[in-house]
Amino acid sequence: MVKQEAKKRLDKLKGLINKYRHSRLVLDKTIADEQVEDSLKKELFDIEQEFPDLVTSDSPSQRVGGEPLREFKKVKHPERMLSFNDVFNNKDITDWENRLKRIDPRATEGGFYCELKLDGLAIELIYENGVLKTGATRGNGTVGEDVTHNLKTIEAIPLSLPVTSPDAFGSGSRQNRRDYQLPVTLVVRGEVFINKKDFEKINKSQDKANNKIYANPRNLAAGSIRQLDPKLTAERHLDSFAYSLLTDLGQTKHEDEHEILKKIGFRTNTHNKFCKNLEEVQKFRDYWEKHREKLPYEIDGVVVIVNDNRIFKKLGIVGKAPRGAVAYKFSPRRSTTTIKDIIIGVGRTGTLTPVAVLEPVEIGGTMVSRATLHNEDEIKRLGIKIGDTVVVERAGDVIPDIKQVLTELRTGKEKSFHFPTKCPSCNEPVKRLEGEVAYKCVNKNCPAIKREGMYHFISRSAMDMDGIGPKIIDQLMDSGLIKDSADLYGLTKEDLLNLERFAEKSADNAISAIQSKKTVSLDRFIYALGIPHVGSETAVDLARKFGTLEKLSKTDKEELEAIKDIGATVAESIYDWFNNGYNQNLIKKLNSAGIKILKQESSQKSSKLKGMTFVFTGTLETIAREQGEEMVREHGGDTSSSVSKETSYVVAGENAGSKLDKANKLGVKIIDEKEFLKIVS
Repeated sequence: MVKQEAKKRLDKLKGLINKYRHSRLVLDKTIADEQVEDSLKKELFDIEQEFPDLVTSDSPSQRVGGEPLREFKKVKHPERMLSFNDVFNNKDITDWENRLKRIDPRATEGGFYCELKLDGLAIELIYENGVLKTGATRGNGTVGEDVTHNLKTIEAIPLSLPVTSPDAFGSGSRQNRRDYQLPVTLVVRGEVFINKKDFEKINKSQDKANNKIYANPRNLAAGSIRQLDPKLTAERHLDSFAYSLLTDLGQTKHEDEHEILKKIGFRTNTHNKFCKNLEEVQKFRDYWEKHREKLPYEIDGVVVIVNDNRIFKKLGIVGKAPRGAVAYKFSPRRSTTTIKDIIIGVGRTGTLTPVAVLEPVEIGGTMVSRATLHNEDEIKRLGIKIGDTVVVERAGDVIPDIKQVLTELRTGKEKSFHFPTKCPSCNEPVKRLEGEVAYKCVNKNCPAIKREGMYHFISRSAMDMDGIGPKIIDQLMDSGLIKDSADLYGLTKEDLLNLERFAEKSADNAISAIQSKKTVSLDRFIYALGIPHVGSETAVDLARKFGTLEKLSKTDKEELEAIKDIGATVAESIYDWFNNGYNQNLIKKLNSAGIKILKQESSQKSSKLKGMTFVFTGTLETIAREQGEEMVREHGGDTSSSVSKETSYVVAGENAGSKLDKANKLGVKIIDEKEFLKIVS
């Protein structure tokens, strides 16, 4: 991004973020999901990091909170109440540490203190002679609202503290004196929140009374603290944790502050933890992202703080945030990104489904690069254009979905999308049937509709892609990720993670299964192509005769008919297949994908079965039927799919069918698997 483009983008981001924040913090009305706001703020922050001279005093990155509500008395904070810059991944937090080390090479040698980041409201508590005198909200960081009466209804907040507290404080000679007294003024900061069960209970009650439903626990906690009647606040059963001690009680580390706060009567979060390096920070963060549902309250990340208080102060403040601390957010379920393109997937019934190709963004711990757009009507309803900035949501294993277009961020370069008039798979016309929202391909021979060829390509007897089955092929084709078998080899793990029921391990396994099958014998490859009337035995005969796919593709019908067991119908089918434009293009794509077809060499080890023909039927115990057929060929014999008077042996396994009956009728010798293995051993 060049500087001129960056400035335009920053101006648009500032306007939209300020609109959201003003509505939420001043008007007390949420018009955008907080995760969407976070995503936009992160983009703004990243651009400002790249172009620091574009940072202006009115940037959302340079201010804290909103203006205090008029209904409450204003309170000036003894020190500014700051908030934290957000980081979202390992790269972000590593970049943060590197910035600190450029200021002070020893900045992080004392480790970090990690706190669970509650989805609540920041507060400040001021005690005079051990008695709670003032409780305030953050407000704009310098001035907050006096909500003392409401905070007094919260049992977790002590109304008074012991003025003297023998052995109450942490290590250090001054703190261990038994006659040590609390200072006249004590300033503590913390968080007010509401438990999940109480949140659900209140919303049920609101719904029953046809009143406003609260969007999230944070909104409810904030609304409860701002009640003019303390009785209403008391009914909400709010909770609180203390996390910061402004008054000097001898603490040298942030970790000490938590110990002291607990000993003098404050409730602190027992899950908070000291981490000696970023590796431990990452483990702490990842653990709580996976286990946050077990907590009785909502968290959306962890706060990571330089543990050494002296270093923390030395690092200073930038805009609204201290340099020495960040909020390491969990992967959001919603985020913003841009639409790079819109492609079309063709379903089993011929339905055309538009799919947005996105600038990759991490949502819910997964890199999302595609999202479903459902149909043409949905595109029109959302007003989507290629190049738009959009809000994308991913819940659990569900395919990502576009929820909103941020039209305020348009530049004029966006392009409208027009539904295709021809099928992207077969290039035949598509129709929108009367009374339906979807366009459909009506060509019954469309490869996307006739998926049996794809199912056959991956099957055990063909390319043998273990772990890739028909259901996965359906998902890939419906989402527009593949149109033919060659497209399989261009898939990435990130593509699969955008589909339902795919996690990191299953996506890795699937990609590995595909990529491991790039080298294949000629007979298997011929069989995998799915040429009508060409089974595994005919594929072997063709491979032995021609040796390479190029020679086979250039042969004529007469030469094909001259091969044993290939008649006029089969010869014509093979000839027509290789002279079809679509199939010729498929072969080119497979070659470009890196498929290596081994030249067919004779695998014959002996001639002991020369002149004999074997037919396999039923399920064998220790070998697959294909392996048995290969063993026969290795010793000069032939195999067949049907029983006749010329058949030498029928090898019968469990659940043998009509072939066994026919063998009995014709008097053909029947053997089991053990007898067969003795013959070929």
